[in-house]
Amino acid sequence: MEKPGEMFDREVEWAALDRFVSDDRPGATLGVVSGRRRQGKTFLLDAVVRAAGGFYFGATEAADAESLRRFSDSLTRFANPPSAFHFADWFEAVDALLALGRERPVPVVIDEFPYLARANAELPSILQQAFGPLRPERTGSRTRLLLCGSAMSFMGRLLSGGAPLRGRAGLELLVPPLDYRMAAEFWGITDPALAVRTHAVVGGTPAYPNEFLRGDTPRGLDDFDDWVVRTVLNPQTPLFREGRYLLAEEADVRDPALYLSVLSAVADGNATRSGIAGYLERKAVDIAHPIQVLEDIGLLRRDADAFRKNRSAYRIAEPLIAFYAGIMRPMWDQLQRPGMAERVWNASWHRFSSKVLGPHFEQLCRDWAMYHADPDLFGGLPTTVASGVVPDPAARTSHEVDVAVIAASDTGRPRLLAIGEAKWQDAMGRAHLERLEHIRSLVAAAGRFDTSGTRLMCLSGNGFNDRLDRLAVERDDVLLVGLADLYA
Repeated sequence: MEKPGEMFDREVEWAALDRFVSDDRPGATLGVVSGRRRQGKTFLLDAVVRAAGGFYFGATEAADAESLRRFSDSLTRFANPPSAFHFADWFEAVDALLALGRERPVPVVIDEFPYLARANAELPSILQQAFGPLRPERTGSRTRLLLCGSAMSFMGRLLSGGAPLRGRAGLELLVPPLDYRMAAEFWGITDPALAVRTHAVVGGTPAYPNEFLRGDTPRGLDDFDDWVVRTVLNPQTPLFREGRYLLAEEADVRDPALYLSVLSAVADGNATRSGIAGYLERKAVDIAHPIQVLEDIGLLRRDADAFRKNRSAYRIAEPLIAFYAGIMRPMWDQLQRPGMAERVWNASWHRFSSKVLGPHFEQLCRDWAMYHADPDLFGGLPTTVASGVVPDPAARTSHEVDVAVIAASDTGRPRLLAIGEAKWQDAMGRAHLERLEHIRSLVAAAGRFDTSGTRLMCLSGNGFNDRLDRLAVERDDVLLVGLADLYA
């Protein structure tokens, strides 16, 4: 299948769907496609159906009988049978889908499948039976059935553990947001400094620039503040309430206020479970379930500490949620009043720089090291890129490492390829390098990592002074990474 020219990126996703749909071998197959809303799943699957001549059904929130009736009518229009379909139950409906593929591979998409399953909890079991390995209706069919959904917690459980469909699916495809480089290209932003700022606010969700903002993108660094005021902080735009809606759309989130409080705690710099509990003045056990749900739906991530076993830090995975929790939620009452956005933004700029933009830049640096940097820079391909805390027993203190690049080793001890400090606002100098040298010596003394080839990285959004530039030229263990490198 040829990918539509108007589809941006999604090369990997399109190729996976092409292989799945074009498989000419007999036997109906099942695939699962998931991803948060607004990532372009429907656009992607609709394009697949159009390219291969398949059937698409978009479920809605409705009673089971109504959904089955809508499904019957939709399939009647597609298949044009001698008499209209009136399915008595979903067993009949699924067999009719299998019958579509008797002569050729036919893609069939059921979008927003969680709506159907919530109205009829037996539906996954019905599909399990329909796709039984030796069932004639399946073996004689080439239907390629794709179940799609945005309810991440539900879709994540669909193929897990003892779920009915475990072992039945031949494709499990996650449609993620665009990564920071692709997001800049999609938004048409060529200035790396502007790209970092914009991504820290809205992330890489494809629907935001065109559908939500009608093409209103920041025209340059001097327009960024005005753009934030007229779009994200403007109660007249759909993006204004998007942070709240992303939570409300998840069925497992039964107390949105508590979940938003957890996210606000993380946005305020509380990265541990005990820190979050203390911020909320609750016991750690009381927030275990909300944290787990937020992880399941992809809004919260737990990153293992690179240097301390069994330690981890929580980070908000969706930039718009981090912006909402850190900037908008504390000032929500004022923002809802028309004309207050500029005043709120002027008062929130320092908080944005320290609580949102700084941590976001650090994460982009880790993403760059893991997915974009030339492995030759580090002397090997990373297996892990993380942050961590290195204890300093002699000084009775500890040191944070923003970027730790680690590779596996045949000798038993993992190789610490590089450690780095990331500063968004500071022009970095010799003092930053000396700090990294001290940390490297502490890691070497601990003996857990092979530090014989550890590079020292200074990653800055505001450049480097002349002395550090000269040192980087003179030494082969010093790497300077600027904004141009992150987007090169």
